[in-house]
Amino acid sequence: MADHVDRVLEQWARERPDLDASPMGVIGRLGRLSRLIDAELRRTFAAHGLDHASFDVLATMRRSGPPYRLNPAELMRSAMVTSGAITQRLDRLEARGLVARSPSETDGRAVHVTLTDEGHALIDRVLPDHLATEHRVLAGLTDARRGELAGLLRELLESLGDRGD
Repeated sequence: MADHVDRVLEQWARERPDLDASPMGVIGRLGRLSRLIDAELRRTFAAHGLDHASFDVLATMRRSGPPYRLNPAELMRSAMVTSGAITQRLDRLEARGLVARSPSETDGRAVHVTLTDEGHALIDRVLPDHLATEHRVLAGLTDARRGELAGLLRELLESLGDRGD
């Protein structure tokens, strides 16, 4: 069955047969898929009063393990955003009582961010819904195909220099 991207490729093949438009088959589908998945995740996060950025910070802190404390630089690396973006996220989460910032005991210039009990409880409520959404999004693939796709995407990321750090 042909999809939208197939039709785009057919049009380019007709209009510009001298060009290899085959990358559009992958990139176009990744873009469309990203938009559809983002919409599903936004609905799940919104049901819990969060956005993707807030979920990302809370989830990063929760999976870090006890004492659920990181510094802003660690959060910045995990989220792959600027320090200004992390500051804004932390400001919003702190205002809601989901994280707390405190000065480092050993370095007066450093700050620690700690997941509060309320933040811990919220991320523990959101995570099952988030995973259910991801399972629903991937329901069209068998476990074997999911593994295959994950491997291919990892390979592509690594080829582009993303080492996962």
